[in-house]
Amino acid sequence: MPTLIVFCHLRWDFVFQRPQHLMTRLAQHYKILFVEEPMHTDGEARLEKMEVADNITVCRPHTPIHQWGFHDDQLPTLQVLLADLVPAGEKPIVWFYTPMALPLLQGLKPSKVIYDCMDELAMFKNAPKQLLQRESALLNIADVVFTGGPSLYQSKRDRHANAHCFSSSVDAGHFRQAQDAAISHPDQNHIAHPRLGFYGVIDERFDVDLVSSMADAHPEWQIVLVGPVVKIDPATLPKQANVHYMGQRTYNELPQFLAGWDVCLLPFAINDSTKFISPTKVLEYMAAELPSVSTPITDVKVPYGDVVEIAESHADFIAACERQLALTPEARATMAARMREVVAGTSWDLTARSMHELIESAVRSNKVERFFASNQEAVPSTPDLVAVANAG
Repeated sequence: MPTLIVFCHLRWDFVFQRPQHLMTRLAQHYKILFVEEPMHTDGEARLEKMEVADNITVCRPHTPIHQWGFHDDQLPTLQVLLADLVPAGEKPIVWFYTPMALPLLQGLKPSKVIYDCMDELAMFKNAPKQLLQRESALLNIADVVFTGGPSLYQSKRDRHANAHCFSSSVDAGHFRQAQDAAISHPDQNHIAHPRLGFYGVIDERFDVDLVSSMADAHPEWQIVLVGPVVKIDPATLPKQANVHYMGQRTYNELPQFLAGWDVCLLPFAINDSTKFISPTKVLEYMAAELPSVSTPITDVKVPYGDVVEIAESHADFIAACERQLALTPEARATMAARMREVVAGTSWDLTARSMHELIESAVRSNKVERFFASNQEAVPSTPDLVAVANAG
């Protein structure tokens, strides 16, 4: 079984999303080594390995270096820790979720290089300054490029000859459980109806002012927010009594929360960090057959605007929620039928199968060899990477 090394900016045990969905399915074809960003330790550098599923090993570096992520200061230590990741002579497939890890190709001698661009990371808060340059190098070296939605595909398609759009998909069976209200999570039993809910990471992409406006406009609405708060000050979050923070929950708990909601929310801020996002939860909400309201995120508005209500302003969003709460049984039945049609058209199983076929059929380029030949002695800098990639 071939080895697939995955470099990811997200931890395996963080929110269960695209990387976990894909790798748990691709593990039937590959032995997967999922390499996370390093964690800080005051002791000696070490590589922690955890078997998290069949054929999936999470590799978590611990280093005494204070710079976070796949920072240049981390690279020499990481190269030492990862030197024996695969047996001598083996040529693994290497898959990147973050271009920041690109210098770690040195020494791996990959058979193929994959870039799954699930987000426009350069648009995110605190993005490393080298990210855009390193992505340019990765796009030149990669044998196959996947994108997490149509907006990202339009952005990358002219930069790689073998780019393919794989929008966020859905495990429909998992989220159909939410159609049974009896499984509603006990942690929300004390919360009155109507409940308007959101789950996901609460960060700079989340419109805190919109949620606050909703809570003020309708004190009788109970807004349930499930997920971790990262990269923003918790003190800036809405504090009204009808806003309920449930914290990070497991993937298995999500249908239980959905089962107790009346309307699902996609309250994304409209800013650089949301320009290219393709929210996984939109199809999960549909599998639960619950009415949803979203801000005008392109990858929600364009493909799903006929089934998810799109609201441009805070006032429009509140009015849309009012309409969704007032849907007649007939309207809800019509909406549910349309949702079933949409959900039937995709699955993570189908996405993983199509990706595997594209990986197997990809023709390996010689740009990786040029990358190695020009970088024999030391970890390459970003300008070196770009020069080598473009020379190919």
